[in-house]
Amino acid sequence: MPSPELERLADRGLLKREPPGRAEVAGLIRSAAERLLDAQRQDLSLDSRFDLAYNAAHALALAALRASGYRAEKRYLVFQCLAHTLATPAPTWRLLVKCHEERNQIEYEGMPNVNEVLVADLTAAARELLERVRELPPPGDREA
Repeated sequence: MPSPELERLADRGLLKREPPGRAEVAGLIRSAAERLLDAQRQDLSLDSRFDLAYNAAHALALAALRASGYRAEKRYLVFQCLAHTLATPAPTWRLLVKCHEERNQIEYEGMPNVNEVLVADLTAAARELLERVRELPPPGDREA
């Protein structure tokens, strides 16, 4: 049963309805799990750990959205949709939106402002998403 909130976003053109593909969702989860492991390596720089944890969280949020039958037009929307795809509490998805803004600062302005607390919180949030995404029923029959 589609989420009314996600349907409204699709009606406004912010999400596209697209049947989920099992291979795509599984690939996103696998990639995220590997990145999340690497994000916890203390021998990596703080910026690298942030990047790995952020991309793991994004892949997991995207996997949840794709498993729900949608694709986002804007990168940040996958985090905001977590309230509807995984029933993620607001403090968690708001943290991820904040990390998205930090990612943009780094990516487009070269101005990192990450610290150990932010990276630890981001990593914990990504681990939570990984657990929740792994509990989702497998997407429909579409393979690709």
